[in-house]
Amino acid sequence: MALDLLVFLGSVRESTPPRPARLGQRVALACQQHLAGKGVAATLIDPLTIDLPRPFKPQFAFAEGKAPADLEALARQIEAADGYVMVSPEYNHSMSPALADLLNHFGSSLYAYKPSAIVTYSAGQWGGTRAAVGMRTFLGELGCLPVSAMIHVPKAQEILDEDGSYAAGVDAERWSTYLDRTFAQLGWWAEAAKRRRAEPAERPGAFNRDPSERNAP
Repeated sequence: MALDLLVFLGSVRESTPPRPARLGQRVALACQQHLAGKGVAATLIDPLTIDLPRPFKPQFAFAEGKAPADLEALARQIEAADGYVMVSPEYNHSMSPALADLLNHFGSSLYAYKPSAIVTYSAGQWGGTRAAVGMRTFLGELGCLPVSAMIHVPKAQEILDEDGSYAAGVDAERWSTYLDRTFAQLGWWAEAAKRRRAEPAERPGAFNRDPSERNAP
């Protein structure tokens, strides 16, 4: 079954330090290329290329047809996608504020009933693992529940080159096997969810009118 995935890059940093700049872009490109090698279409979503409204205003807060073009286009991509790869560095033991800001511009109904994969990275030895803890809760609330396997890339500047390929001397086969574990889970759930979404049954638990629908009696 053909799948359409989005790879969200959770960084807007393009200056130094740290050196080299935009480690996250290397990681996101590596994920995109790995998926392409498996025959899976994966589109990179880079927040530096998107004109987000400032001050913050989500896409659903605009009158119909009045949202900025970039916001409206991304909303349609999110809605059409079968799953998501969320790439984040670690800020104060938490996920990237740039990633949270980008994702929060859209309502949970666009993400719901689709899986996601958590990918974290760092220039140091921990690979952003602590950011992944909070990302599970965040993504669960969006409705795109993360698969159990995760990807962590410590010392990303030593593992990946700027184009997302593996650096000289890196055991590419071992890294590819590592990425496979997470992306195989993502693909399995994405295919299952896609088949289920195609059925005419109503989606359970969807909030159709007002956030108060989630309130206890």
